[in-house]
Amino acid sequence: MNAPIVHGGGITAAALLYGGQPEDWLDLSTGINPHPVAVPDISVRAWHRLPDAHLAAAAREAARDYYGSGPILPLPVPGTQSVIQLLPRLVQAGERVAILGPTYGEYQRAFASSGHAIDMVANLEEIDQRHALAVVVNPNNPDGRTFEVARLAALAQRLARWSGVLVVDEAFGDAEPHGSIVPELAGSANVVVFRSFGKFFGLAGLRLGFVVASPEVLDRFEGWLGPWAVSGPALSVAASLLRSDTTAIRQAIAERSLALHGTLQASGLRIVGGTSLFALVEHNAADRLHAHLCRSRILVRKFDYAPNWLRFGLAADAAGDARLLEALQSYNA
Repeated sequence: MNAPIVHGGGITAAALLYGGQPEDWLDLSTGINPHPVAVPDISVRAWHRLPDAHLAAAAREAARDYYGSGPILPLPVPGTQSVIQLLPRLVQAGERVAILGPTYGEYQRAFASSGHAIDMVANLEEIDQRHALAVVVNPNNPDGRTFEVARLAALAQRLARWSGVLVVDEAFGDAEPHGSIVPELAGSANVVVFRSFGKFFGLAGLRLGFVVASPEVLDRFEGWLGPWAVSGPALSVAASLLRSDTTAIRQAIAERSLALHGTLQASGLRIVGGTSLFALVEHNAADRLHAHLCRSRILVRKFDYAPNWLRFGLAADAAGDARLLEALQSYNA
């Protein structure tokens, strides 16, 4: 598990292998809003100076209100990937962790690299006293599986009996905020929640996320990351967009998701999961279909651990839908 994991978004590598320029490709390999939100005005001061404390405070206060974390001020981080790497520090060396899978592979890689024993579990009931920490991605990537807040709250209480920690990754939670555990469990001593900023707002290049946890745990993460971990412009954008009306963003994503499902179903593909930002398809020749789409300059996500799966992200418009439909319908098994 120490080898780098292949993620979505590798347009440059795909173009080198299959031809064309990166801008010629239709990238459906990621779970990102295909319509980036307009970036608000950013003061020259935010670019000129190291991030001032008032910028961090404004972003944290906006995140508190957006996520509903009550007295807890979420910690801005340079993408949730940055804090996944730090998770092993929350438990003692060699302690066993549980990861509800299959899921985002960087969790397993981070703990394996730190020498922790890992149990990939299929359901919450498999998590027990053996586990010092448990990871649940909710909604899950890539199958979209979700757990009700009450079940996760019960798991957190169960883990607390033996000082176990529950980590909940809500990277794809913005489209359905009622499913978040933050309003109920923010600040719990043994609960850590990760939130992504770039996926929902379509600004993944900003490299921004938030951690919701007890003040003591947030202080530890902040210390591990070091000073000025998040740029002033990123903090400024967060403070503005997290206070904006996001209704139109959710509606646009829902429309694009509906169009993607229509395209896949019209092609006879079997959808087996997903979220509003992607659909998971099961196909008995997924690798060949993936290569066919690449020859059409369309990139989707395939999985080494599930060779019959392909994940399709959202196209930006009807032209992208039509391009995908044409490529899918031209596939000859």
